[in-house]
Amino acid sequence: MNHKLKCIMLIDDDEPTNYLNKMVIEEAACAEQCITIENAKEALNYLKTFQELELPRPDLIFLDINMPAMNGWEFLNAYETLNEDQKGRVVIIMLTTSLNPDDMEKARNYQDVDGYKSKPLSLEMIQEVIKTHFS
Repeated sequence: MNHKLKCIMLIDDDEPTNYLNKMVIEEAACAEQCITIENAKEALNYLKTFQELELPRPDLIFLDINMPAMNGWEFLNAYETLNEDQKGRVVIIMLTTSLNPDDMEKARNYQDVDGYKSKPLSLEMIQEVIKTHFS
């Protein structure tokens, strides 16, 4: 892969899904680092504090919809309130098992959402996302 991202963040409450997605990302050799976060509140806190803690800024976020405590939609609502330094130029892709057309339509209404994909993450999918958004 020609273009290597600095950091990809996976936000999903399902540990086996995160493990498999991280394996696909590593196989694609498309990022220097892959961070898995199992709840949206923790991901939001990461984005609020990564600069002061000298953590890597995500270039790409894969976001699940159905999670306890804070779901993907609630994350997006809170994400919209972040300042530009916290947001950066992050590409957000909804990665979900939801086949509900209402969810796909709802995702289109969020300015910060750049795509909507169905699980599981595949090598072809990650290559297409990087080609589309980072070439």
